Amino acid sequence: MNPPCGRCNKPVYPTEKINCLDKFWHKGCFSCEVCKMALSMNNYKGFDKKPYCSMHYPKTSFTIVTDTPENLRLKQQTMLNSQALYKEDFEKNKGKGFSVVTDTPEMQRLKKTQDQISNIKYHEEFEKSKIRSDAPPPENRQGELLYHTLTWFTASLDLTLCVCACVCKRYQALYSYMAAEADEVSLQEGDLILDVEPIDEGWVFGCNQRTGQRGMLPANYVRPV
Repeated sequence: MNPPCGRCNKPVYPTEKINCLDKFWHKGCFSCEVCKMALSMNNYKGFDKKPYCSMHYPKTSFTIVTDTPENLRLKQQTMLNSQALYKEDFEKNKGKGFSVVTDTPEMQRLKKTQDQISNIKYHEEFEKSKIRSDAPPPENRQGELLYHTLTWFTASLDLTLCVCACVCKRYQALYSYMAAEADEVSLQEGDLILDVEPIDEGWVFGCNQRTGQRGMLPANYVRPV
């Protein structure tokens, strides 16, 4: 009995039989699975017991994992679990001696804020000393008293204006935002944000007047009013 062809399932007679890839083929049926180009025993490439030409031979490649909503949710959940474990471990070890604090995103933001405050204080002291060195020496006691009074008043006024500009400035939410971390603040479009302090290029610290919640919020979601 003649075996069936691997392509057309019709009987294959000995005069036109090709035995390849554990199957029997008609010479005309032994062709590429994609482009149907006729193949021979010298130029075919087998994959999954099917013949292919060199151009259409399936090539294996690495699978790229895309940031699907499910993958992003799992990634965020993993980050939250890591932070919860870190805080739990911190509470357990509190008071047991010196421990090294890791550079978490929250600690990096706090460190950056402290550096900015230190730089502001340094520049204030520098400007004060520059005013004192540039001013002419007083000619008498009354002029000296007036000089020191004006210097103190100018420094106090500069400090007051700086504090008002940094602390009392109000912002308004341009978009709604759902807090992703425990130290962040949720927003609704139109919310007023009080006591805004810049942290870095992408984040500020403030208080949501509607909810009374204080914490971090994205700088590009608010504008000064």
